Amino acid sequence: MKIFSKMYEWTLRFAEHKFAPRMLALLTFAESIFFPIPPDVLLAPMVLAKPHKAWSYATLTTIASILGGSVGYLLGYYMFEPWIQPAITAMGKQDAFDAVVLWFQQWGVWVVFIAGFSPIPYKLFTVSAGFLHMAFLPFLIASAIGRGMRFFLVAGIIRWGGAAMEQKIRQWVDILGWLIVALIIVAYFVLR
Repeated sequence: MKIFSKMYEWTLRFAEHKFAPRMLALLTFAESIFFPIPPDVLLAPMVLAKPHKAWSYATLTTIASILGGSVGYLLGYYMFEPWIQPAITAMGKQDAFDAVVLWFQQWGVWVVFIAGFSPIPYKLFTVSAGFLHMAFLPFLIASAIGRGMRFFLVAGIIRWGGAAMEQKIRQWVDILGWLIVALIIVAYFVLR
């Protein structure tokens, strides 16, 4: 089944749309708070479509992520008891949240940097940092460095790879897509 090829083609076409930068900013902002899809899935095709804008797209993504992360922090700080805790309980994610709290206790601000740079869901750490009343300025600095490094790395690799990389992605997108789905399913059952 070539589901991922079709999605990839649609994303490449959308990446050239005049509203694509606004959608990238909105997706990134939402991903830092609650949305499950990482901004890299739109950032990469946008850089492929317009390589000369790679650094401006990476900057836009970084700024939107920091703003979204700040909102996540504020939600954790002020709205944890009435909104966030019931949602965590309803989704059956209390153990995952407890693990994040433990990581904060062990690693402090470094956990925000690592979550910002890695594929670990950044949103868990923005809300947790607020809930734990982490100092805002170190949170902001760690977020800016971690998220900035990630998005500039993605933009740089895609810009550097150019058309040759785009052809390889096109060739392997369905296999990679199904591998990611399989990994998500395995992770779900292992981490339950």
